[in-house]
Amino acid sequence: MPQSELFVAQLDAEAPRTRGALERVPEGKGDWKPHEKSMTLERLSMLVARMPQWFSMMINQDQLDLNPPGGSNFNWQPLRTAAELVRAHDEGVADARRALAGASEAHLMKPWQLLVAGKVVSEHPRHVVLRDTFMHLAHHRGQLTVFLRLAGAPVPAIYGPSADDQRFM
Repeated sequence: MPQSELFVAQLDAEAPRTRGALERVPEGKGDWKPHEKSMTLERLSMLVARMPQWFSMMINQDQLDLNPPGGSNFNWQPLRTAAELVRAHDEGVADARRALAGASEAHLMKPWQLLVAGKVVSEHPRHVVLRDTFMHLAHHRGQLTVFLRLAGAPVPAIYGPSADDQRFM
């Protein structure tokens, strides 16, 4: 099976789990954070919602500079409601699915770079960066479920039941 098909299958399995967490983000608590060193609930939920966009970016671009000359070109428009978070997530998943489905094995072997102010800080084959991004997304989604619990919102079932959702996913 080509790697692209494996990535699409993983995306299709993970997207509903992530969507379920985003659906439960409470409104009016965007500035809340569980600790002074933590990011805010708004920032974390926006990160989780927009991470699927990273897959198409990694397929369609050879690099990303986190601090490019002239400033960032990333969309930092706030997503303040669960509906806005879910919409951004669903759009990113659709774009990611198209990009992953169209990626050849040869393209997935090509290097992809992460830069900061023009300096390469990481370079790996695309398939490695894509794999790591799935893990990165799972990490932040898990972090989001902890934030949900601490903020008093229900926690969805992810891979199995939660105290609030007894379904097996």
